[in-house]
Amino acid sequence: MAKYAKKAGEKVGEAIHEMKEGQLKTGTGRKVTSKKQAIAIGLSQAKKAGAKVPKKKS
Repeated sequence: MAKYAKKAGEKVGEAIHEMKEGQLKTGTGRKVTSKKQAIAIGLSQAKKAGAKVPKKKS
């Protein structure tokens, strides 16, 4: 099982909260409607912030 940093969980939680409020946007400016997409954005933000996030499975 992959280990995520606590900070990564917080970022994902923030992203999901923003999605539910309708404020989360994609890179092109469209609203995020998918929970999976919100999680991906949260993990990406956590990775940029330096949190421990496992590599993407291929």
